[in-house]
Parts: sequence; C-alpha cells; structure tokens
Amino acid sequence: MIICVVGKSGSGKSYICKLFQSLSDNIVHLDIDNISHEVLSYTNIYDELVYTFGISISNSDNKTINRRALGNIVFNSEKEMDKLTKITWPHMQILIDNFISSHSNNVILLDWQLLLKSKYYNLSNIKILVNSPLDLRIKQTILRDNITKEIFEIRDSASLEFNSNEFDYVINNDYSDKVKEKVKEIYDKSIVSR
Repeated sequence: MIICVVGKSGSGKSYICKLFQSLSDNIVHLDIDNISHEVLSYTNIYDELVYTFGISISNSDNKTINRRALGNIVFNSEKEMDKLTKITWPHMQILIDNFISSHSNNVILLDWQLLLKSKYYNLSNIKILVNSPLDLRIKQTILRDNITKEIFEIRDSASLEFNSNEFDYVINNDYSDKVKEKVKEIYDKSIVSR
C-alpha cells in the first residue's frame, strides 16, 4: 500500500508520517526531499547543475551544491525549476522506485510537496493533504531550514496550490491531540482494514 502525504512547506508532513509510524512497525516513511538532497551529491548531477546554473551554486571548496543558492534561483522562476527537475527527477525516480520495490510488504508513506505532479500520486492507494496555519508553517520552516521569513515567502509563493477535493483525507495540523486522533481514525478506517 502506498500513501501520499502532501502539503505546503512547514505544514508538518513528516510529523504526520511519524504519527502513522507510531501505530505500526509495518509502516515505512520516505521523505522525498531527502532523495533530492542525495541526488544533488552525485558527481554527474553536480557537473550538470553547475553547467546549467553557474558556479554560484557550487561550494567549490568541496564540490557540492549550495542548496540555498540553487533554491534562490529555482524558487524565483518556473523555467529554472523545470531545468532542475529535468536534471534531477530521472535519478530521483530510480531511488523512489527502488525504495517502493524493497518495501513491497510494507505500508509506504511518501512525503513530498510535489507528489501531485508525479506518477506516485496516481499510484497511491490513499491521498492525504496536510494543512497548517500560515504562522505555524513560517515558524516551522524558518527553524528547520534556517532561513528568513522573506525567503520562506518566496518559496511559498512558488509552491503548488492544493484542492482538498483531490484527496481522500485532509488533516488540519495544529500539533494538537485532535491531529493524533485524526491520524488514528485514518489508520483504523483505511489502513488496518485493508
């Protein structure tokens, strides 16, 4: 079983996944942001990204990608984001497919803001949208990514808008006990029963 967990940056997707994991040892979680970071460490990807976006995205002392510099480029332009996707996505899909095939007996939580634009959204058995109030999202993202509010706003304005009607469940995440109850309700109704 594949469950897609989607939401804007800082909405608490990984937190929701941890709540699900606390209910069963058979649930595994893949944060696709981590896959994208791993792919950025590939030498051939580094070379292609520097060729495409310029040396300003390089930490030239250790030949790694400066994700903040790259983000400043791609979050400000859909055209530049498309270039990044064209370079990295084929490699990301290989890693995601390998994870799914190696966990075929598990309940798999795929956690990523952009899942809606991927084949994994349609492959999923359950689709969950995580919403969170803007002030909480700002606070969470600034703490997690060590960025300014201005950078958060640039990223957020470039993110997808979600239609709650396209999801099986919507979790309004305020980190309260109600959220834990909602996760348990989904688990009991749609995961344990399958």
